[in-house]
Amino acid sequence: MILSSMIKIVREYERGVVFRLGRLMPARGPGIILLIPYIEKMIKVDLRIVTMDVPRQEVMTRDNVPVSVDAVVYFRVVNPEDAVVKVENYVRATALIAQTTLRSIIGQSELDELLAHRDKINRELQMVIDQHSDPWGVKVVTVEVRDVVLPEGMRRSMARQAEVERERRAKIINAEGELQAAEKLRQAALIMSSQPAALQLRYLQTLSEVATENNSTIVFPLPIDLVQPFLRSAAPAAPEPPAPPPAPTTTEAAQPAETDKPQEPESAGAPSEEQQ
Repeated sequence: MILSSMIKIVREYERGVVFRLGRLMPARGPGIILLIPYIEKMIKVDLRIVTMDVPRQEVMTRDNVPVSVDAVVYFRVVNPEDAVVKVENYVRATALIAQTTLRSIIGQSELDELLAHRDKINRELQMVIDQHSDPWGVKVVTVEVRDVVLPEGMRRSMARQAEVERERRAKIINAEGELQAAEKLRQAALIMSSQPAALQLRYLQTLSEVATENNSTIVFPLPIDLVQPFLRSAAPAAPEPPAPPPAPTTTEAAQPAETDKPQEPESAGAPSEEQQ
């Protein structure tokens, strides 16, 4: 019994905080620790990282949206003497300070910030909790907000908003694609207009594409400059207009026609031959 109280084994991840007649002594370990019976007492402290779940908290964000959040805290003891002397139960104390800090940080944040910038909130939580736990010899390694639960109505509103945003992006992408296609077509038209050989090559490519589709009817596109001579030869000749009448001579124009000269009326006083 006395021998078991004299010899203690401290593992690699542990440290032994020794009290001699109630007075704190330097921490010991790892290895075999020899204690003076009835005079020295040792408390083992685990130095490994402890994972602690923060219970779910009902919080109102800064923009008055009720949310339910929970988190997980990773911490470890870096000073065994302070963890034993300055706090009764460092695990429980760290859990309580994590709950209050979580409610405080979430209450100062807006919903969009909570959803989009969770890394920033995690860093703020880690910094604030570590400031409170540092005097206890506890180092907070990291804090992670694990789950954010929104009200049902808020989830439906966010789903509609996300759908509208996706439609807007799809329309923008479609419009940009049409704009790029129109620009490429304009460039292709300029190239083909300046290089007739490129237009002929495009005709051949179109024929090959039509032939691969197993169509029963094949249309051969021909350039207009090849068809134009045949169109001219097939068109009927236009009738010649009639010749204009010959112009009158100078003599004919000077003598007026006798038929056109008006007859003078006979005088009333001269009797005619029949009356005599």
